[in-house]
Amino acid sequence: MNFKSLGLSIEVQQALTVAGYQAPTPIQSKTIPAILKGYDVLVAAQTGTGKTASFTAPMLDILNKASPPSSNRVKGLILSPTRELAVQLHQAIIDYGRYSGLRSAVVFGGVKINPQMMSLRKGVHLLVATPGRLLDLQRQNAIAFDQLEIFVLDEADKMMNLGFRAEINKLLDILPRIRQTLMFSATLSPEIKKLSKTMLQEPVEIAITPTEIAPSKVKQWLVAVDKKRKTELLVELIKEKKWYKTLVFTNTKQGADRLVKDLSTAGNEACAIHGDKSQAVRLRNLQLFKTREMKILIATDVASRGLDIDELPVVINFDLPKVAEDYVHRIGRTGRAGESGEAISLVSADEFEYLRKIEQLLREIVPREYVDNFDPDQNLPESKGVPAPSRPKKPKKPKKPKT
Repeated sequence: MNFKSLGLSIEVQQALTVAGYQAPTPIQSKTIPAILKGYDVLVAAQTGTGKTASFTAPMLDILNKASPPSSNRVKGLILSPTRELAVQLHQAIIDYGRYSGLRSAVVFGGVKINPQMMSLRKGVHLLVATPGRLLDLQRQNAIAFDQLEIFVLDEADKMMNLGFRAEINKLLDILPRIRQTLMFSATLSPEIKKLSKTMLQEPVEIAITPTEIAPSKVKQWLVAVDKKRKTELLVELIKEKKWYKTLVFTNTKQGADRLVKDLSTAGNEACAIHGDKSQAVRLRNLQLFKTREMKILIATDVASRGLDIDELPVVINFDLPKVAEDYVHRIGRTGRAGESGEAISLVSADEFEYLRKIEQLLREIVPREYVDNFDPDQNLPESKGVPAPSRPKKPKKPKKPKT
């Protein structure tokens, strides 16, 4: 199968070829034809499945045939949970639409709003936005949605986890009722299914089950350690392993800033990116990390689905994520583009329940390893195995009546 057989235009096919695509992935093969036919779609697919091209490529084709947008109007809208992911999505639109001539823009908070208002003056075919900034622009009459044809809610589960339900409801009240809606989520929780019923009209449901939950080239292991000694252990690992790039995940913004200070005190320069940092600071810190001017980057989950870093050898979970799927997204930052990588978790006894759910999702036990001078936390139970998925019981055959 090739992209021509999916119904995409020659211009988009050429752009995909230049971007390095040789053949459509399973999600692209199923999703692109449905979108081109005008259906609403509900897609469950994890990161690394080719999801972005599965909706941006057909959107470019559809909007290329539509009438041009008027001033301060938008034809296609993609809602993203984070600034980093929004920027990444917009770059994909630029890449796949290089031969289309369509106008696109990206808007998000943390930066001045006036330049973004100016980018919308002539109208745009495709806009990528984060919820808060989009509503700000609408309140200031910098954008109107009466010409909107396609709306995409990307990373719907992440939207819910980050508390954007109220903003999404406000936006749904503003958007035109007659539109094509595409909804993408890594998981289809009851909350996501409930939301989909308020957004979608007779959708085509597509679920892409990966052959493996975690990347095969990522070596996973954990160290059971007392909570108070996590920073000490992290410093020791960085010293012993001599990593040139280390991405460390914490669960809170305060924890990220505290860890930066603690590492700096121990002689390890580090920087952080999280929701309280301005966009300029986040971009600067990310660039310092990419160019190896800063060897350690501390991030919260706001970055787990929007970071694309070349040659990242290791990811460390300083805190285990409370949502098991976030673990997969975190460790997916390493071992990309055919490279190998390591994912290490520093686990204390109070995180065992999170670990149990992660291992159930992975359907495997994360190996325990020991580090010299760090006795394992004896309060951390050893996993004995992962429960097999429950199978529905066969109904009992009714007994024959006695004659």
